[in-house]
Amino acid sequence: MRVYLDESGDLGWSLSLPYRRGGSSRFLCLAFLFIPESDCKIPAKVMVNLYAKYGWKSEKKASDASKNQKIEFSNSLNAMLQDFPEIKVDCIIVKKENVQPHITADPNKLYNYMCRLVVVDHVQDEEKFDFIPDKRTIKVESGNSLSDYLQTVLWFENRTKTTLINKPGESHADYNLQFADWIAHCIWAHYENAENDVFAIIGRKIKIRQLYF
Repeated sequence: MRVYLDESGDLGWSLSLPYRRGGSSRFLCLAFLFIPESDCKIPAKVMVNLYAKYGWKSEKKASDASKNQKIEFSNSLNAMLQDFPEIKVDCIIVKKENVQPHITADPNKLYNYMCRLVVVDHVQDEEKFDFIPDKRTIKVESGNSLSDYLQTVLWFENRTKTTLINKPGESHADYNLQFADWIAHCIWAHYENAENDVFAIIGRKIKIRQLYF
C-alpha cells in the first residue's frame, strides 16, 4: 500500500486578522490517499487527463484552478471511488479557534496527532506501507519525526507488526500527491471560504473527520 499526504491551510495562530491579510487560516485540512500497489496509476490518470485537456505545462495547484475544473476533478474522484473501492480517501480538518492555547504552543504535535487519527485505521493490518508526504508540507519538528511517531504508535500502542517506509515526495513530480493536494483544497475551501459547490459533490463520498468543532 501507498499512503499519500498533503494539506491545505496553515498552522499559524494569528486569528485576529483576516486570512492572507496578516492572519492565519481558520482551518487546516489534511488529505490522505490510500492506494493498493495494483491501483497506483489510477488517481494519477485523473490528473494526467486534466493536464491534457487544459494544456497545463507545469504543476497546477487546486488553489489556482477554476471552479469548473475543481468540479470536474470532484466528479472524476467520485467515479474513481465507485470503480476502484479499494482506494480510500480520508480527510481530517481542525477548527483552529477551538484548539486549546497550550496546544498551539507546539502546533507540530497537533499535526502529528491529526495524522495518527487517520493513518493508523487504514494500515494496521498491512505488513508494510510506503508513507509519501509532500516534501514541501508543514515540517513536523517536535520530538520524533512524523514517520517515527506513526511507527511508534503502530508498534507500541496498537501492537501491530506494520512497517512504515518513509518516502517523502515532490508534488510537481508525482500526480498522486497532486491528487491529494486537490482533495485537501476542495475540502478546506468549503470550511474556510464557504466554497460549497465542489464540496457538495465530494463531501458525502469521502470520509471527513472534524477536530475541535
